[in-house]
Amino acid sequence: MNQNQLRQYLNRFISNLDNKDRTLLEARLESLSSVFPFNEYEYILMFLLNKDVIKFSEYEKLRKNYVSSNRYLELYGLAPRIFGQVWGEQHIMDLDSRFKKASKEYDPNFDGAYDLFVNDIKIEVKACRAIHTKKRGDLVTKALNFSSSDPFWMNYQQLKPDECNVFIFIGVWVDKIIYWVLSCKEVKSNKYLSHQHRGGIEFQIGITEKNLSDFDKYITKAEDMYNKVVLFRK
Repeated sequence: MNQNQLRQYLNRFISNLDNKDRTLLEARLESLSSVFPFNEYEYILMFLLNKDVIKFSEYEKLRKNYVSSNRYLELYGLAPRIFGQVWGEQHIMDLDSRFKKASKEYDPNFDGAYDLFVNDIKIEVKACRAIHTKKRGDLVTKALNFSSSDPFWMNYQQLKPDECNVFIFIGVWVDKIIYWVLSCKEVKSNKYLSHQHRGGIEFQIGITEKNLSDFDKYITKAEDMYNKVVLFRK
């Protein structure tokens, strides 16, 4: 169940309100100010509960269904830097404790060019969220589930293939996380690699609904991450 389906579901209950209450709800929603977690959906549900149009058991069933279908939606609420760096790196370390945070203690010449290491392998972690590219609104509003046919673009930026041995790309949808593991050589030869800035030393790779299947050969299960990475021992 996505947000559109949730709203359609709620609209069926709203239609059961009497004309006076339905007009009141519409007026309240037009002037509603939202601050997480108090948003439009929360307000509608409370209104419907207050008017005895929806039972608490129905609310619980709806909540369970929506949460199970959007278990990664909260990641869309993270600020870009927190999501891309803090969450992405920690997430890989949480998957397997053998991945360690890069530091000068491990590498005296470390200058921040990569993120993690394991068995002398330098790893760069990049994370992106799938968002509807033709829809306005914040990231949560534009969030997509994996089965969606809507257009999306995940741009993995600031790639420096000469500074590491392996790249781990994390792709997040509201209901799924995919991991792509590529060697620096595979990144350099990837046909979707392009300069991020003209004449710059940083590159980027964009993954969209059009080329997603081209990256299937790099997909790695979470439990296989370590074994896949150590294949690229320098």
